[in-house]
Amino acid sequence: MAPDEAVDEPPGLHDIEDLSRARLAPDTRAELFAEQTECVLSFLEDGLPTAVVMSYQVDDQGHFWLATVEGRRQVRGIDADPRVALVVSSTGTELAGRRMVAFRGRARVHRDRAVVMDRVRRLAPRLAPDDPDAFIRLLDSPGRVVIEVVPTKVTASHDSTLLAGDGRGGPARS
Repeated sequence: MAPDEAVDEPPGLHDIEDLSRARLAPDTRAELFAEQTECVLSFLEDGLPTAVVMSYQVDDQGHFWLATVEGRRQVRGIDADPRVALVVSSTGTELAGRRMVAFRGRARVHRDRAVVMDRVRRLAPRLAPDDPDAFIRLLDSPGRVVIEVVPTKVTASHDSTLLAGDGRGGPARS
């Protein structure tokens, strides 16, 4: 907080150096997960960090589920080292402001056909609401696998709607 910023003033009124009061709240996080369909999954490949954009579904326990194909870099990387990071942002959604949350977590590749198809069926209405059955048929392939990410720590989060002027300067929201 800026030295002259009162505690009851919205963060970001004078500067945006301290964003500690602009964290994404759990209810707003759930709203973000419901609106956004893609995340960035970071993992290690040959010991070096890399990332891919993937569609996801979050279950009731807060685990992320992502469908992919055997042999892809994210599968090879997670098989070698299950430590991952996952970022969800509001970019491309209709949500007000700019919101994001980043997690560290542990990932597991599921190859059991029953688990894979159960997760594909859960993902389909989210990604293909007009014809989920066509999406299921498309993803019903012999090499299909799903990745489960269990978040272990929130490493960063941000909700610009909590900042004066939405974090872009200007007056505070009333």
